[in-house]
Amino acid sequence: MIPLPSGPVPYQADAVIIGGGVNGLAVAYELSKRGVKDIVVLEKAYLGSGSTGRCGGGIRQQWTTEANIRLAQESVTAYENLASELGLQTFFRQGGYLMVTDNEAHLEGLRKAAALQNRCHVPTEYLQPQECLKIAPNLDITNIKGATFCPKDGTAYPFSVVWGYARACQRRGVKIFIRTELNDVKLEGDRVTGVSTSRGDIATPLLINCAGPWARTLAAKVGVELPNRQERHEIMVSESCKPFLDPMVISISNGIYFSQSMRGEIVGGIGDPDEPSWERPDQFDTRSQLRFAVRFAKALIGYYPPARAMRMMRQWAGMYDVTPDHRPILGGVEGLDGYQHICGFSGHGFMLAPMAAARMAQMITSGEPDEIIASLSLARFANGDVEADAFVVG
Repeated sequence: MIPLPSGPVPYQADAVIIGGGVNGLAVAYELSKRGVKDIVVLEKAYLGSGSTGRCGGGIRQQWTTEANIRLAQESVTAYENLASELGLQTFFRQGGYLMVTDNEAHLEGLRKAAALQNRCHVPTEYLQPQECLKIAPNLDITNIKGATFCPKDGTAYPFSVVWGYARACQRRGVKIFIRTELNDVKLEGDRVTGVSTSRGDIATPLLINCAGPWARTLAAKVGVELPNRQERHEIMVSESCKPFLDPMVISISNGIYFSQSMRGEIVGGIGDPDEPSWERPDQFDTRSQLRFAVRFAKALIGYYPPARAMRMMRQWAGMYDVTPDHRPILGGVEGLDGYQHICGFSGHGFMLAPMAAARMAQMITSGEPDEIIASLSLARFANGDVEADAFVVG
């Protein structure tokens, strides 16, 4: 990758994007493809240092709301071609997603979700417990009541995707500044006119908030109140083993997910209902905890008994940017010109980023409305037009 600039920021830009994760870089790339010339991306740490670089890399279409299904479906299509488009291997692998439950009360929900996904042309199948063994041999199905499986779901390596977007952005003239803090946003009346940073001021008519866990703090600088909260989640990685698992396995009963990487490691996590939420970024705690390691190990052995002999090598924590309905917030805010946000993915920004960015860029440059973005606008919370997605794990 071309070295990133180290001097002062340019004094003006057609668009300034806050956040050097997958969403910020993807929207910069998509805007550049549509003719926006002077684009600046500001990242306060290093590329992928926020939620993107701490995620598990899963990409699935098995959701319970049509907007999420359609975004994910389009993103899977994008991921299938992303390596060649960006010019960098993304390690995208379609081993499928196997979603299981130990609770009979969940079965009707799984069936309905599979039916909705099928109506959206996603090839999800409803499975009986015994059928899971054809997809994931050695899975302990003793307590499993049912499952769904989509063979086109998969995983990719987050940092490769970030670096691929960054390199493609640079080829198109996008200026990316790391270690650059946003100090303030300049407004004239109801219009964004620029930003103040640790490397100087930039005059701009367009500010795009892709700040992930810090999106709420940035929105407040322009007088916008986001309903987002931040949830701490952890991931653990095992030693490398011989290949034995093609799909990502998810339990909607206890929230565990795990898959095997191309290097043979088991990568997975599990939610903790006792984890507190954060509303201020200075309160984020991303230290690793023994509590998680024990919780994850017990749950993993419960579904895959041979894991008992595996050694866990490392773990880390990151933040989910969570909305009340677990769906992203996309688009602008009525009464405020020059401000857009792409946030609130509730732990699933990596999988939805390619098409969320493409749709946002198309809407911004064409001025034409987008039905999915409209359905995911901030206004839905005030209007009471909220449809929660049920399959949020981690």
